[in-house]
Amino acid sequence: MLIRLLRARLRLYQRPIALLVLLQLVQTSATLYLPTLNADIIDNGVVLGDTGYILRHGSLMLAVSVVQVVCNIGAVHLGARTAAAVGRDIRAGVFDRVQAFSAREVGRFGAPSLITRTTNDVQQVQTVTLMAFTLMVTAPIMCFGGIFMALGQDVPLSAVLLGVVPVLGVTVGLIVRRMRPLFRSMQERLDHVNRILREQITGVRVIRAFVQDAYERRRFHAANTELTDMQLRTGRLMALMFPVVMTVVNISSVVVVWFGAHRISGGDMEIGALTAFLAYLMQIVMSVMMATFMFMMVPRAEVCAERIQEVLATDSSVVPPTAPVTALRRHGHLELRGAGFGYPGAEAPVLQGIDLVARPGETTAVIGSTGSGKSTLLGLVPRLFDATAGEVLVDGEDVRALDPALLASTVGLVPQRPYLFSGTVASNLRYGRPDASDEELWHALEVAQAKDFVERMEGGLEAAVAQGGSNVSGGQRQRLAIARVLVHRPEIYLFDDSFSALDYATDAALRAALARETEEATVVIVAQRVATIRDADRIVVLDEGRAVGTGRHHELMESNGTYREIVLSQLTESEAA
Repeated sequence: MLIRLLRARLRLYQRPIALLVLLQLVQTSATLYLPTLNADIIDNGVVLGDTGYILRHGSLMLAVSVVQVVCNIGAVHLGARTAAAVGRDIRAGVFDRVQAFSAREVGRFGAPSLITRTTNDVQQVQTVTLMAFTLMVTAPIMCFGGIFMALGQDVPLSAVLLGVVPVLGVTVGLIVRRMRPLFRSMQERLDHVNRILREQITGVRVIRAFVQDAYERRRFHAANTELTDMQLRTGRLMALMFPVVMTVVNISSVVVVWFGAHRISGGDMEIGALTAFLAYLMQIVMSVMMATFMFMMVPRAEVCAERIQEVLATDSSVVPPTAPVTALRRHGHLELRGAGFGYPGAEAPVLQGIDLVARPGETTAVIGSTGSGKSTLLGLVPRLFDATAGEVLVDGEDVRALDPALLASTVGLVPQRPYLFSGTVASNLRYGRPDASDEELWHALEVAQAKDFVERMEGGLEAAVAQGGSNVSGGQRQRLAIARVLVHRPEIYLFDDSFSALDYATDAALRAALARETEEATVVIVAQRVATIRDADRIVVLDEGRAVGTGRHHELMESNGTYREIVLSQLTESEAA
């Protein structure tokens, strides 16, 4: 999976990779040539006392060293740039795919896991790519080149290599084989830690309100301990690898010196050749150690690549049309015909058989008990997820056939949990229309009953907004989200319980201002509060995913038991009348 992931990304960088391999070949060849030069200087210069020979060949040795250093620097530079570019491309690919996901796919993976896959998993793949460019290209050249050069120094002594290299290979292979499942468990435990940490940061007010700090500390400690234990198990295997390799190296060095000394005393070998042979042995061992270090990284990177590929291979259930509709005949007419939605494998659909018509200049309200599918119904219109049954039509066209940009400009949604991005009030309000003027922003704030508190904020429109809007209250967040959709000026407004955090006076003032602002647009409101929707032109009552009543307030009070029950749970009989 790792090779498949990298193969597709590395095609874009064939030229720098080819140059990198060439530089690595030159610098490794220079490294392999140095011990031979050194042996020549010892045998023909030092032993014979020829100072001129030493200086001439010493200068050549220095020149070869300079070439080696320059090529190494160039190769590392190219490797780092290419690996960083590959990491950037993979991150961008994962981000783009996640952005295309519907709520169904996001829920399947979970936000903490998607964050880990986009950051930590990609970083592991990028690191192993850099290691491959700097170590893995060099290691086989140095290993086989070292064996060839060692044979050139002394063939009988090279028999030691026949025992050293296979032992090292088998040892490293056994350790790496045991590390791979541990790395998968490590990444899963990292997901778990991220999930708990995200929950605790997001829900810190709830934790403190219920004085559950000790419980949450124990919960995080348990997850953190599981991750630490897994890292320790992996670390012990990694720590075992180097002592084993060094033990084999040291034993082989002793064997080489032992047999080499006997061959020198017998006149079958020169002192310089033994020195060069030891250097080549160390180079061979170093290449194996480099490969070992690489193999230590590969199992984790392989697991990370599988997790990344799982995201990249997941298609969104919301598919852009192949021949999109780019213009609409009417403006703001919304209709649902037998619309339904169900999650794969669920016992029952969330919505089924929903028929609804919302026209320009009218306000259509949707009310129902908790879990009746109100938010899901609104989510079908902007294609947060696609209907699994029936049709959702905007101006007579199925939303699945509309160009995504056209749908986004036609439909404006204020979600149940409004989200503000880090930046300023102005940057948040211009999110849907970047060219909006300051006058338009202030007008939208005035309609949304947010002008007063924004004027009191330091900087006004340029006042800072923290991530998620955490530096403003829930009601202020809702009003800013409403102002944002007003700046966008769509033809269909969808308000998903967007007035729940407002007091009754602000709610009434906001609805009155909205009625004037959206008098020519289509407005669909989901609400739990009866006072918010009692004056709507049409009220749709949902119960367990079905529409059980449609009409005006007084009609439903007389004819629909579900609606009457909801109303009387909030108002007295006289207030309801």
